[in-house]
This record gives sequence, structure tokens and C-alpha cells, in this order.
Amino acid sequence: MQVRTEILSFDGEAGSIECALDRPGGDVRGWALVLHPHPLHGGTRDNKVVTTIARACVEHGLAALRPNFRGVGGSGGEFDHARGETADMVAVVDQFQQRFPQVAAGLWVMAGFSFGTSVAAQVYSELAAQSLRTPDRLILTGSAVERFRHRDVTVPNDTLLIHGEADEVVPLSEAMEFARGASLPMVVMPDAGHFFHGRLLVLRALVQQSLRALPEPIYTDDIP
Repeated sequence: MQVRTEILSFDGEAGSIECALDRPGGDVRGWALVLHPHPLHGGTRDNKVVTTIARACVEHGLAALRPNFRGVGGSGGEFDHARGETADMVAVVDQFQQRFPQVAAGLWVMAGFSFGTSVAAQVYSELAAQSLRTPDRLILTGSAVERFRHRDVTVPNDTLLIHGEADEVVPLSEAMEFARGASLPMVVMPDAGHFFHGRLLVLRALVQQSLRALPEPIYTDDIP
């Protein structure tokens, strides 16, 4: 599939938020916001787990937005332990919806990997608390929600949780505690580590399977 990537900028609380937007070659069915791992441990929008999830979304006809959190790449500000990052992503959601209203009216997926799962879960919770539209699918991979949680978190019962059995960064037991507390099932990938080395194709297939279960959207394309 042909994928076109362009760089966009949105306004965060601490400065500009630099994003890559991966666009499908055909009709756009909606969009995905895909959030990267810990900025102080090499996490960027180009992380392979992030780009794998984004690729699955693009193959489903979604425009995939991959922001760099504050202090990473061309994004302003400094690491803020998920507080500022959550506020920034709420702002990015609002600005994307204003800039591309027709695309934003289609399917909406939000995904996070590692640190990005905590931001994604808190963004979802903040939108729900404000009675704003929440994503049609939430995908949390290598979940570290509790490590950076600064508010009550509520996630939908159809959230896709994916974790590696041999995760060396976020132990499986920690992810299971979150799943248990949220009453969520979890897909455990045998022998997979935190970064899913050698398992990225399986990860992409799991995401694609979850996306296929979503309802048919209104087709549109208003990304100039």
C-alpha cells in the first residue's frame, strides 16, 4: 500500500507539537492517534511498535497521526511525567478535529505503547469526563498505565490490551493487575519482550483484526 507521510505542527501547552501524519493512498475512513514510549528512554514517534500500529491503521484506511511528545524532536517543552503530555494530546485531538473535520467524523482509533498507554488512557478519561467524543477503539500495548497515572482512569470494555509474556520493562504481572482492575481481557504474546522483537507482524495482525471489528465509517478525504 502506498503511504504518504507529512509533518504537521499543533499547539501544545509548552510549545509546538511536531507530528508525522501517515496517509493512505485511497479513501480515508477516519484517523488514528498513536502515542510513543518514554521520551527519556529513547521513545519517539518513529519507534517500531508505534510505526507498526500506525501501519495497521493506514492499511485500514485511517490517517495515522504520530506525535512527538514534548521535548522530543521538534516538539517544545520538557518531559512532564504524563501530566503535560496528556494535556498536549487533548489539545492535539481538538485541533485535528478542527483542521480536518470530515476525517475526524469518521472512525477514530487511539493507541499507545508503553509510556504512551498511560497518556492514551488518561486522554480517553479526560475526553469522557468532558462529555466529548471518545475513540471508537482504544489499543494499549505493553501497558504502563499505572506507572504514570495522575488521575482516575476509565477505559472502555472493548479496549485491546496486548502484552508480551517475557516483557522485561513492564512485567506481565503488572499488566495483569491493570487488566484485572479494569475488568479487561488481555492478549498475551508468548515469549515476546517489551519491544516485540521478531513479533511485529503478529502485533500488526492483532491490531488489524481489532480494526476489522469496527463499524463501517462514512468515507471521506479532506486532508489537502
